[in-house]
Amino acid sequence: MLGALDISTSALVAQRTRLNAISGNVANMSSLTDETGKANPYRARQVVFETDPSLSTSDGAAGVRVSEIKSDNAEPLYRYQPNHPLAISDGDHKGYVAYPNIDLTTQMVDALESTRAYEANVGVMQITKDLSRETLSIIA
Repeated sequence: MLGALDISTSALVAQRTRLNAISGNVANMSSLTDETGKANPYRARQVVFETDPSLSTSDGAAGVRVSEIKSDNAEPLYRYQPNHPLAISDGDHKGYVAYPNIDLTTQMVDALESTRAYEANVGVMQITKDLSRETLSIIA
């Protein structure tokens, strides 16, 4: 029973990390500069999961953990705004401003999926707790 709780807990932690990355992506959809103030649009972050063999059961179930948080390598979106202070001054994109390539719809769907997975794991934990209580009532 405790293995099931550990596995669900690992999933909750992983989905929380994913939801934090998604909220950061949405919050930075208009960020045109990096931490140093240079014109460098925000790159979306994506959370990658992997199985966690340290959290496994004899039945073959395994936990999950975050293996890495990757930055998206997609080309920025360019908008022609020659009077903008961050407009590119030379090259092929002269007069254009580079914006983050983040699709709000995709981020919202990912957030919904993450929320549903979180809720499902909370449900598993609740059922595990109920089964444990019933087992103890039979024994006592």
